[in-house]
Amino acid sequence: MIDETFLTTEEVLEYLQVNLRTVYRLIKAGRIPAVRVGRQWRFRKADLDAWLDGQRRGGRAEARMAEAGATASLESVGRRVLVVDDEESIRELLTKTLALAEYETQAVSDGRAGLELLRREHWDLLIADLRMPEMDGLSLIREARRLHPQLPVIIVTGYSSESNAIQAVNLGVVGYLVKPFRIPQILSAVAKALGEQD
Repeated sequence: MIDETFLTTEEVLEYLQVNLRTVYRLIKAGRIPAVRVGRQWRFRKADLDAWLDGQRRGGRAEARMAEAGATASLESVGRRVLVVDDEESIRELLTKTLALAEYETQAVSDGRAGLELLRREHWDLLIADLRMPEMDGLSLIREARRLHPQLPVIIVTGYSSESNAIQAVNLGVVGYLVKPFRIPQILSAVAKALGEQD
């Protein structure tokens, strides 16, 4: 039997733990299924669950990304996110999630490559893993601060500690995600870091 439970926009905000702007961005891009009822949007819970499951597994998301290219175009987005993480699965999850939310995203596997991109190109947000070979996340963030003092930074880590959290706060980090994290947490942290969340 198909679940015919429909959610209002307000209920979806709570269910996905994202802000209104992100929901409308996803609707406009055709990323989440929604039905217009008069002036209101309605979302079938079963469709949202299937969409979230597809995001986790990469299924339909991967096909849509292939159609649109690896990243969304700058004209449609305006916000560029650099992801630096040595775990391929985390890079894939972050880039797919952010591309589907229409951020232009590029990912690299180490701090030195990330630093090179920070030197050459403009970025609106840096997402960096704490533990990486050669150059760790905190070293990368220190260098990023020298280059771009106002650049918002989100840290992702599988090894949360009070010491790392204190260092991150001292470096002005605006978000701290502990692995494993869920898609709504990513979108919420990015929206907040970019000032898109109330």
